[in-house]
Amino acid sequence: MSGRTDSDTQDGIRTDAIEAHDTDDTDTTDDMPRPDSDDADEYAGEDARRARWTAFGTGALLTLAGLAAALLRLTGPAPALVPAAYALGAAVCALAALLGSRGRTRRALWLLIAGVMVMAVGDQLD
Repeated sequence: MSGRTDSDTQDGIRTDAIEAHDTDDTDTTDDMPRPDSDDADEYAGEDARRARWTAFGTGALLTLAGLAAALLRLTGPAPALVPAAYALGAAVCALAALLGSRGRTRRALWLLIAGVMVMAVGDQLD
């Protein structure tokens, strides 16, 4: 046994599968909107709006939390690098909130992650 497959057999299987897929008229997603319907655009708009509001809200909340932590650490005996790390993380989260409100939700997500990581470094320095 050489381990090689017959190329004629593979081509026949491939064309049979394509033909079977093209003639398959069953639709198992009756409750889902079809891409060619007008409702699909409405759902996509709602999802995009929800993503923008979520990115903005999360960024604003993390910004406020970072600023509060920076102010609390500034009044305490912590080294100066700790409140600076919290403030920098809060600034990154504020930028993420701004980008999220403008529709750049993927970039906002990555900036939120980076901002929280910077704040975590500040927490570790304490």
